[in-house]
Amino acid sequence: MPYSAAPVSNRKQVDEFLRLPFAIYRGDPLWVPPVIGEVRRMLDPERNPYFANAVLRLFVGYRNGTPVARTAVIINSAHQKAFGGRSAFFGFFESANDEDAARCLFGEAETYCRARNVEVLEGPFNPHHYSELGLQIDGFGTAPSFFQPYNPPYYNELLEKAGFRISARLQTMKNDDIGTYLDRSFGALAAAPGRDGYTIRSFSLKDRAGDLERIREVNNDAFAANWHFLPLGAEEYAFSAKHMGLVTRPDLIKIVEHQGRPVAVLHCVLDVNPLLRRWKGVPGPVKLIRFLLGRRAVKTIIVFTVGIKRDYRHSCVKNLLLAEFCRMARAFDRAETTWMSTDNQVVLKGAESLGMRPDKHFGIYAKELGP
Repeated sequence: MPYSAAPVSNRKQVDEFLRLPFAIYRGDPLWVPPVIGEVRRMLDPERNPYFANAVLRLFVGYRNGTPVARTAVIINSAHQKAFGGRSAFFGFFESANDEDAARCLFGEAETYCRARNVEVLEGPFNPHHYSELGLQIDGFGTAPSFFQPYNPPYYNELLEKAGFRISARLQTMKNDDIGTYLDRSFGALAAAPGRDGYTIRSFSLKDRAGDLERIREVNNDAFAANWHFLPLGAEEYAFSAKHMGLVTRPDLIKIVEHQGRPVAVLHCVLDVNPLLRRWKGVPGPVKLIRFLLGRRAVKTIIVFTVGIKRDYRHSCVKNLLLAEFCRMARAFDRAETTWMSTDNQVVLKGAESLGMRPDKHFGIYAKELGP
């Protein structure tokens, strides 16, 4: 039998799982190789606090003994309890353009899920909804921005032939001339810190742990009603923010406080993908120095998150955040967003007010497994 698939059970298979993308994308100048050590850290249940409430299983598919496909399956008991149903996520999907290989891979993953009473398999989540989401379904032939999925066009067909259907759509938006647009639309708009007890400030490196906790507090409140959202624990957020300093700066993270309490956060990052591409998946001291020097020249800012506590959505907070974004974005040529639900009209209109237009679309796929 030329095709087989198996759950990862030894170090050799872990390495096959981690190295497979380098074979799939060999020769693709747009692809940004993942940092292997970081993916290994993320998928280590002993190190990643997310897996305190979730079970992870990795799968590799083979053709004539050669790895050609992979995926991860995550069963999160907290998610099942919060949203009902017996669901599981899949993520880190990569495959050669081989329908039989993908079908064999998912057949093994689905058998694993059914044995654990899972009724729906949904993804890609890499490995959860705080990470890169979905498959790219348009905009092919263009380089991915930071935190943006990238895959060949045939991935969507592989999933559809394996029985998956799109269950949710996401999109990114961008403005390729952000400075000109802001000058024309908002002029010299300025924040008014101190008004009615409100202040706005940059992220503090001296109180990094304290500000991470403030951001977590705001986001857990602001996104409580969002699709698939689970509150982040302190350990989870600290884990995910370990390398935050490489992709952003303190002045690109703004915290709004009201009478000393955090009520909103604007978190922007730099599009460092052109710099990360040079690492080829393996960092090093010289590469890091070149990265930090090159980061100064990055001209694309990405709106990573905007969180406003629910009780403050009709306050002056929006104006404070807008003024700060206008100020910081004028130093860049382009502004983009990370993924947004195509159903979230409030967020989409907010991006449109900054002159942003739809860029790329991404699909979340789901499959009913049955008994």
